[in-house]
Amino acid sequence: ATTFGPTITSFVQPQPVPSPQDFVLWSFFNAMFCNPFCLGFIALIFSVKSRDRKIAHDPDAAGSYGKTAKHLNIAALCLGTVGTIICIVVLVMYLKSLRAGS
Repeated sequence: ATTFGPTITSFVQPQPVPSPQDFVLWSFFNAMFCNPFCLGFIALIFSVKSRDRKIAHDPDAAGSYGKTAKHLNIAALCLGTVGTIICIVVLVMYLKSLRAGS
């Protein structure tokens, strides 16, 4: 006679795969308020592509599109900030020269 002991089963829960970021909100902000050379709009396009790939369960493509969107957002934000600062400095200098000339 064969004796069967209690069966022990173990369940190993798989680690969740981190979802790549798509930066849609940052891209939308840059497209609306900080859009030098249309970089914010292009970043928004790549962000939407990244989100679409994420929904289609293609994390490699989603990560690639997300990384491109991130780099475009950084460039748009930097160029927009520098351009705004330059415009303010030029405007202040112009107003000072008008007051000095009066």
